[in-house]
Amino acid sequence: MKNQHILTSIQSGDITVGIELGSTQIKTMAIGPDYQPVASGRYTWKSQYCEGYWTYDLDEVWEGIRESYRLMSEQLEQRYGLPLTDVRALGISGMMHGYLAFNEADELLVPFRTWRNNHAQFASQLLSEQFQVNVPERWSIAQFEQAIIDKEPHTHDVAKLMTLAGYVHWQLTGEHVTGIGDASGMFPIDTERHYYRADLMDCYNDLLVEEGHEQKIETLLPHILKAGMCAGRLTKSGAKRIDVSGRLEAGVPLCPPEGDAATGMVATNSVKPKTGNVSVGTSIFAMFVLDHPLSNPYPEVDIVSTPEGFDVAMIHANNGTSDIDAWVQLFGEVLETMGVKWDKSTLYERLFNTVTLADNNAGELLNYNYVASEYLTEVKQGFPMFIRHKGSHFKLANFMKSHVYSTFATLKIGIDRLQADEDLHIETITGHGGMLQAEAVIKTLAAALDAPVQVLKTAHEGGAWGIALLACYMATETEQPLNVFLDQHVYSHQGTTQIVPTTEETQALAHYTRRFQKGLALQHKADISFD
Repeated sequence: MKNQHILTSIQSGDITVGIELGSTQIKTMAIGPDYQPVASGRYTWKSQYCEGYWTYDLDEVWEGIRESYRLMSEQLEQRYGLPLTDVRALGISGMMHGYLAFNEADELLVPFRTWRNNHAQFASQLLSEQFQVNVPERWSIAQFEQAIIDKEPHTHDVAKLMTLAGYVHWQLTGEHVTGIGDASGMFPIDTERHYYRADLMDCYNDLLVEEGHEQKIETLLPHILKAGMCAGRLTKSGAKRIDVSGRLEAGVPLCPPEGDAATGMVATNSVKPKTGNVSVGTSIFAMFVLDHPLSNPYPEVDIVSTPEGFDVAMIHANNGTSDIDAWVQLFGEVLETMGVKWDKSTLYERLFNTVTLADNNAGELLNYNYVASEYLTEVKQGFPMFIRHKGSHFKLANFMKSHVYSTFATLKIGIDRLQADEDLHIETITGHGGMLQAEAVIKTLAAALDAPVQVLKTAHEGGAWGIALLACYMATETEQPLNVFLDQHVYSHQGTTQIVPTTEETQALAHYTRRFQKGLALQHKADISFD
């Protein structure tokens, strides 16, 4: 019966597609009228460090979109026997922040600079002081301003600024727009007007004049749209960029493109005040939807927006799972040398399960997962480190526990600073990301937050599902607020796992974090050259 229902949906064009460009994979997901996934495809990629910047090649952006869409389409056709030609709605999500600059002729001026870069410290400080709003180095405006400060010649030719999601959407529709959540990682947002703050745009325009620039920031930034609005339609050339088979028809409506933080909120049903979520991936960040403004700006806290425009306190750590991923790959190579067949998901599961056998103090082992820089702990250049002394209890379970602990330690440092001065009034916290399929990892996150954490059965689906849901919300043309739509239509029957941290677990992670902070001096001194 279910198969027949999906067959009918494919025939009638009632399939919605979401595409997310994450830091390690590009994922395309198709969902049916019941909002559940029916097929997906993935393309693996990674950033490159070129000429002092973390970047992705834009040609690979389109290669990854085409391949992930092809794999999704093939999976759908294999399962249900029909090709996908007509799509109800489409949405694009991508890594927040970053710097994509184009001139009047729509030519890319410099290679894409991602959120991972930490070169904009001076601009971040300058703008934060002038705006009296925290402007992190990751934000598009900080990266643009730093390029001006560094007297990069291309800055005089910038006519459009974009994020990755906004760029892909622009190429598919011709519309230079973005969702309010994505826009909030480019330039500060006016909570009442749901647009860029006019007073700060005036302030920045004055600065541009002082710096000898003729541009106006309001003409460079994309137009902001909220959840539920139509953000354009797929052009013929856009359809061909996604589907080389030519089956995908033009004219599909697109929802506003969004950043991965916003789609993570949707994928965890954390879009209304007093809810929060933690996303665990290449980077790791906590999002708390505010019911009142914070009393002060904090350098550790970004104020961003939900897809509807509610203020969100975001605490972002650059380093999440990359170091664990590298170690798991190494363990896989060990198995290969022994002639043992293995698959990645099973290996992750088995390794994370060993954490339940670890000592509370992780055997006095210490790990730093710093593949990149880390603003929260003032580390300008990260170096992954594993440290033990002769008295450490060195075994696999403790080794894995130290890695899981280190994944959350930096985030905990940022959250502890905020909670020391603010009452956040958070009623539910939801985690998402593939790593949270392991209960031992959920327990560590709950201990880091010192609060109950719930994980949905769809926790591994991520932002591709979140942006597909936003596309559905737009196509439904309902007057319901987004949170009501999600509560009534998507999450009413979702299964969850909830973990309440014990005092012992909370204290153990707090002890580890104190040791982690003491050892940060090693990171600050580890300026090693491999030339």
